[in-house]
This record gives sequence, structure tokens and C-alpha cells, in this order.
Amino acid sequence: MPERKPDIKRLTELSLLTAVSLIMFVIEMQLPPIVPVPGVKLGLANIITVYAVYNYKPQEAALVFTVRVLIGSLFSGNVTALIFSFSGGVLCLLGMILISRISDVSMIVPASVIGAALHNIGQIIAAVFVMNTTAVISYLPYLLFAGSIAGAFTGTCALLVIKRIRPPKD
Repeated sequence: MPERKPDIKRLTELSLLTAVSLIMFVIEMQLPPIVPVPGVKLGLANIITVYAVYNYKPQEAALVFTVRVLIGSLFSGNVTALIFSFSGGVLCLLGMILISRISDVSMIVPASVIGAALHNIGQIIAAVFVMNTTAVISYLPYLLFAGSIAGAFTGTCALLVIKRIRPPKD
């Protein structure tokens, strides 16, 4: 039997990460809101994104994120959510990738908090364009506060996963 190429193993890992993040997304959709503020959630699927940023190449982490957001929007049936998730997620991902390049895994929780803040900023920017008003900017402090808590939670969870299993970063 011929030996499998490492690319197949890598693709399988990325596919599994994407599937796990989608499962977490669907589970979170079923949970009642943790606070009565629209748009505030833990972002459980982001645990996988944070994990991928610190354990895979940037383009691989971006692939997991992109596929999760696209398929997740199909699962939720909310195209508008795609605009907000993608705009916030791209800023978040870029920020975390930058931080991961200049630091090690010990900075994963602060990177996740900064990523959450960037996610909220991206969502507000999208809201300004979608709603054609700057009034939504006043909502940013609430999102930043909640996002900081969620980012600390997802970063801590990702760190715990990394401590259990850490594949090599090729």
C-alpha cells in the first residue's frame, strides 16, 4: 500500500476542524441568548478559528474560517448574518494571524480578545453600510465589552485544546 501524502492528512485535519466548528455553531444557534443584547454570543465556533491560527498556516486557518462562515450562513438561513460574520471575522482573523506571527501560544488569550474586538469593529462597519447610518456606532462599547469576555473564553478554550493536542505548524 503506497504511503499517503501529507497533504491528504492536512486536508483531513482541516476538514475535521471545519466540521467541528460547524457543529459548535449549530449548537450555539440552539442555545438561548446569554444576555438580552442583540448580537451578543459566545462564538463557540471561534474556538476552532483561534486554534487553527496557532496551529496551521494562515491560509489554512482562513480556509477553515471561510468555509465555516459560508456553510454556517446556509444552516442559519440568514444571508444578512453572512455579511456581518464575514466582515467581522476577516478583521478578527487578520489581527490574530498578525499577533500569532509576533508572539507564541502564550499570547493566545490576549490575541483572542483583540480578535473579538476587531470582529465587533468589523460588524459595526458592516452595519454602517448595510443600515446606511452611523447611529449604530453607539452600540460598539457594548459589543466590545461582551466581545472581550467572549474572546477571553474562546481563547482560554483554544489554549486548553492546544495543551492537549498540538500538531506541528509546517
